[in-house]
Amino acid sequence: MIDSHSQARLAENWQAVQQDVLSATTAANRPVDSVTIIGVTKYVDAETTLALVDAGCRILGENRPQVLWKKNEEVDFPDDVRWHLIGHLQRNKLRRSLPYRPMIHSVDSERLLTAIVEEAAGQQIPTKLLLEVNISGEEAKTGLMPQDLRPILESHLDSKHTDTGTGVVEIVGLMAMAGWGTDVAAARHQFAATRQLRDELQQQTGAALPELSMGMSGDFPAAIAEGATMVRIGSRLFEGLLP
Repeated sequence: MIDSHSQARLAENWQAVQQDVLSATTAANRPVDSVTIIGVTKYVDAETTLALVDAGCRILGENRPQVLWKKNEEVDFPDDVRWHLIGHLQRNKLRRSLPYRPMIHSVDSERLLTAIVEEAAGQQIPTKLLLEVNISGEEAKTGLMPQDLRPILESHLDSKHTDTGTGVVEIVGLMAMAGWGTDVAAARHQFAATRQLRDELQQQTGAALPELSMGMSGDFPAAIAEGATMVRIGSRLFEGLLP
C-alpha cells in the first residue's frame, strides 16, 4: 500500500487531469461527457495502480498484456475497473488477455484481427477493438497505412454475415498517435486527418466507428479539439511520484 502523501498526490493529479480534459472539451464546444480518460499505468506497480483506482480513475490502459496479468494476480481490482490494451499486441498473448475483457486499441494488421476474431469466438468473449492507423507515415511506427483500413474493415463486416462467430468482435473506431517529435500544430493536423479518415470509412462502408483514441499527456487538448473520444494519459497522473 502506498503512503498517505502519495495517495493524496495521486488524487490531486487525477482531479487536475479531469479538469484539464473538461476545459479542453468545453473549449472545443463538445459535450462535457464526450471524452473518456484512460489512465495509462505502465509506469507504476500494482499497488500504485490500485491507488489510482481508489482516487477515482476506473478506466486503465496497459501497454504490455503480461503486465496486465501480473497486476491482476497481485491485487484485487474492483469489478467496475475497465482495462484497455494500448500497446503492440502479439497474437500469442490473446488467449490469456481476453478474459480480462479489454478494449484493444492497437490492431495493426489483418493477421492480428483474424487471431482476435478466432480467440474471441473460441472463448465466446465479446471484444471491442480499434484499428491502429499510422497517420504520420513513419516507417518506425506500428499501425496500418490509411489506404489499408477500408479493405480490412469491409472484410470484417462481410464475415459477420457468416456463421463463424465473428459477431463477438466489434470494430468501434480508430487509434492514432502523433509522429515522434511533432509540435502541437503538426499533431493537431494529424489528429484532424485521423478524424477525416474515420468519417470517410463510415461513409464508404456503413460501419459505425464512434471511437477515436487520440492524444496523450502532452497533446490531448489538440486531440480533443479534433474529435478524440478517448485520451490516453499516463505521466500527468504520476507527477511527483515517479523517479
